[in-house]
Amino acid sequence: MKTENKRVLWEPILEQNPIATYILGICSALAVTTALDTALVMAAAVTAVLACSSTAISLIRNHVSRSTRIIVQITIIATLVILVDQVLQAYLYAISKRLSVFVGLIVTNCIVLGRAESFAMRHPVGVSFLDGVGNGLGYSSVLLLVALVRETLGSGTLLGLPLFAPAEQGGWFVPNAFLLLPPSAFFLIGILIWGLRSWKRRQVEEAEFRIVGVEDMGWS
Repeated sequence: MKTENKRVLWEPILEQNPIATYILGICSALAVTTALDTALVMAAAVTAVLACSSTAISLIRNHVSRSTRIIVQITIIATLVILVDQVLQAYLYAISKRLSVFVGLIVTNCIVLGRAESFAMRHPVGVSFLDGVGNGLGYSSVLLLVALVRETLGSGTLLGLPLFAPAEQGGWFVPNAFLLLPPSAFFLIGILIWGLRSWKRRQVEEAEFRIVGVEDMGWS
């Protein structure tokens, strides 16, 4: 049982990463990764909602009918998102303003609802909590890697603190403004997926088509 719990907790980081493997939740990865501090807060918020929603849904899974389960799941997730948003506004107001609507959009994050429906509705409380934490860590790892590259090379800072001496002040560093634009996150996530699947070859899907040669068509 301990081995199974470890698998549920750690597998979403590399083996079944929700962003790198299933290409879920990338909207926030594009929007909040220009700075590491906003990515950290977003990662913590999603992980908290994942863990708590999976736990709550697993607790009541035997008392929810199939016809109302989606409504119940969304209600629980939305309630948790509102609580997280209120906490951020109370204690991290500046970052909350920078995150804008993206905290509220956690309600529509495919990772959160997907784990609720595919895992928490079918497993006990303890392992559902671990699954929520594990998928939160997997999501967070991608967000933080992308934010680290975008902030350091795009702004020359780390957590808002100067990291390199900018050229306009007599230094050597010239920020890459492209990395502060949303398309750069697409490229970085694509490179990350390519690297991960080159390492973990079993994650590569089988081709849905193949090139047909002359010999395959029976032509001489």
